[in-house]
Amino acid sequence: SAIFNFQSLLTVILLLICTCAYIRSLAPSLLDKNKTGLLGIFWKCARIGERKSPYVAVCCVAMAFSILFVQ
Repeated sequence: SAIFNFQSLLTVILLLICTCAYIRSLAPSLLDKNKTGLLGIFWKCARIGERKSPYVAVCCVAMAFSILFVQ
């Protein structure tokens, strides 16, 4: 159902990026061995979370504000 609701889709994507970046900080070898293929999506999300972390943090705060106060 998150596919059909745009705000839910953005929330799932942000959570995926944050989770992958956190997992990579704890165990880098877990995501680094799968850089290609279907599991490479998690490696790419971790890279986005590491390199664009200020923008991801701002998006997380904006999404939290939107969920708490707008809905």
